[in-house]
Amino acid sequence: MKPARRPELRLPPLEPYGGAGLEPDGDYDGVEFRGGDLTGQDGAGARFMDCVLTSCTLTETRLRKARFLDSAVTGVQGVGTDLAEATLRDVEVTEPRLGGVQLHGAVLERVVIRGGKLDYLNLRTARLRDVVFENCVLVEPDFGGARLERVEFAGCAVKGADFTAATLKDVDLRGAEPLEIAGGVDRLSGAVISPGQLMDLAEVFAAALGVRVRVG
Repeated sequence: MKPARRPELRLPPLEPYGGAGLEPDGDYDGVEFRGGDLTGQDGAGARFMDCVLTSCTLTETRLRKARFLDSAVTGVQGVGTDLAEATLRDVEVTEPRLGGVQLHGAVLERVVIRGGKLDYLNLRTARLRDVVFENCVLVEPDFGGARLERVEFAGCAVKGADFTAATLKDVDLRGAEPLEIAGGVDRLSGAVISPGQLMDLAEVFAAALGVRVRVG
């Protein structure tokens, strides 16, 4: 089992963002967005390099195909943030409160998501490499068709995860408590779980194999 490589951020001195709002294909370098309401704004295709987003509202914010590189995201909140086909590389996300985030088709590499709660996270067909979910709550995350390599769940609550058609390699699920799998239990080859998790998932594994468990 190879451990995930974590990002090592070394942010330069930052300038407060003074613009009126996000722009499609915008280029943001060394900028801090603090306490901004970005609800409904369109930053599709934008590049965020050495940036920090702190306590921003991202409800229905359009960031499709955006690139977040060597950046930190702290205390953001919102519903329906569109990050489909986005790239997150060397990014730390801390204490997010987000629901219905669209990250399908996205690429996440050397990313840590620490604390907070993510409801209905859509990572279908995404590529995750060196990603750590740490001390957070994931409610019904969808990894359908995704590729996960060196992904760790450390101190997380994972509820109703769907791994249908996913591909896993060096995925460490031992730190997920509870670990609830709603679909794709047959795709867990390449993952490691604890003996306690095996007992908890016994009924799910049996159902996947078509085995009926009866007492007496």
